[in-house]
Amino acid sequence: MVDKTEATIYIVDDNAAVRDAVSWLVQEVGLKAIALDSAQRFLDSYKPGELGCLVLDIRMPGMSGLVLQDTLVQNAISIPVIIITGHGDVPMAVKAMKMGAFDFLQKPFNDQELLDSILNALNVHKQVLFKERKMKQASRNISTLTRRELEVLELLRAGNSNKKIATQLKISVRTVEGHRAKIMGKMQANSVAQLVESASQTELAVG
Repeated sequence: MVDKTEATIYIVDDNAAVRDAVSWLVQEVGLKAIALDSAQRFLDSYKPGELGCLVLDIRMPGMSGLVLQDTLVQNAISIPVIIITGHGDVPMAVKAMKMGAFDFLQKPFNDQELLDSILNALNVHKQVLFKERKMKQASRNISTLTRRELEVLELLRAGNSNKKIATQLKISVRTVEGHRAKIMGKMQANSVAQLVESASQTELAVG
């Protein structure tokens, strides 16, 4: 479950009445709301990595909702996007869904339907952020390994025994065990299975 005090709901719409209505709705259930009148203002204020959801109008002057969504995708910003749209913009909303939007609702939308969509999006985003943080931590850990430790890790990932690794690298089994212990410590892993899982969360290249 999401701690509502940790999440921020961004409402981006050039229509002040819509911004006010959605802001009031999410604040009524204990969520923080930030209402903005343009896509550019959102880009200027959002900090990637914070838990949240973007409720976005698809048709706005200047940068449209579609362009904003594409910008988020191109910059690997994972905040879930809920498109709100007028009836005539449904084809655009479908395109937004194909580009990765979390959901789209037609105006006038049902309050409970919007709230349900927002809460579902927050739960998904929490999981995404958790995975992203684990990946970044794994990358930081791997960056501390020596070249030899990277070689040993690659061979461990391939399922090789200590003896086989020793033969391939032309070192002693005891030396392999020493490297393995250091790798486990640096990767914060308690088992080989956990080590392999952690290493698999990031790109690992030896050479």
